[in-house]
Amino acid sequence: MAVKLDNLDLSKHVIILTGATDGIGKEMAKILAGFNPKRLILPARNVEKGNSLLEYIKSTNGHTNNVEIWEMDLADLQSVKNFANKFIDEIGELHVLMNNAGVGVQSRVIKTKDNFELQFQVNHLAPFLLTLLLLDTMKKSVSAELSGKVAFTSSISNQFGEIDFDNLNLEKNNYWHPFKGYGNSKLMVDISKQLGLMVQNDNITTCSLHPGTIQTNIGRLSSAFLFFLLNMFVKITRTGTTIEQGSINVLYPIFSLENKETGKYYSEGLEAEPNEIANDKEIAKKLWDVSEQILKDRGMI
Repeated sequence: MAVKLDNLDLSKHVIILTGATDGIGKEMAKILAGFNPKRLILPARNVEKGNSLLEYIKSTNGHTNNVEIWEMDLADLQSVKNFANKFIDEIGELHVLMNNAGVGVQSRVIKTKDNFELQFQVNHLAPFLLTLLLLDTMKKSVSAELSGKVAFTSSISNQFGEIDFDNLNLEKNNYWHPFKGYGNSKLMVDISKQLGLMVQNDNITTCSLHPGTIQTNIGRLSSAFLFFLLNMFVKITRTGTTIEQGSINVLYPIFSLENKETGKYYSEGLEAEPNEIANDKEIAKKLWDVSEQILKDRGMI
């Protein structure tokens, strides 16, 4: 069942949306800009694509006065820290953090400059760092009347994921499976449950969301043949969700007035159950602690 997004008043909201230059993020940026946010910050690894995004928003709804492109690369932890420090210094106010950017379905192991497996860093570790660095700013910005939101774009692939604390970086695999790293990293996204427990008394709600099976370029780092098969599967089976509906499937639960509970998982806009591992509080707490320690060891927090 498709969900719809009613008119919003975002005039008091400072919003960060990652992954806005492509896919559903691009559509979400357009929709959010149309609701007149106080400030909408769109981090972009490629500033040229960021500027193209501004032109796209301007050509579709004209609302770009409060939209800004800031440089940030999730595959570079120092870049994430630099972005957060700049945001705290220059804006210092945050109400909605949407960790939407992601990569996936690789046909080979790719390491970041920080020497982490790309999907582990971009889909989990870097958004985790960004959230940690900005959490105090959000706590100071929100109130019972103007609550805070932290959201993570997940995937139905979380159902196939596992969390092996001895192999988070996929260094012990004797073989490479193209969906393994992606499913694992999207299961880690559901750490929002742990975050939800930690901020439940701070007027902040958290959630993770599967937008639907969408034909986008998230598998652009896979082989051309695998990327082709993925998109052909969506086309042939007609199981796909349009980019427009996928973006609403993410935005609706975040801004819904009925979204009172925290740490929930949504699939195509409706509350659902993720991989049962995501409901294991001990695993969630351990993943939080381990991720935090990795970042401390790197001097990021």
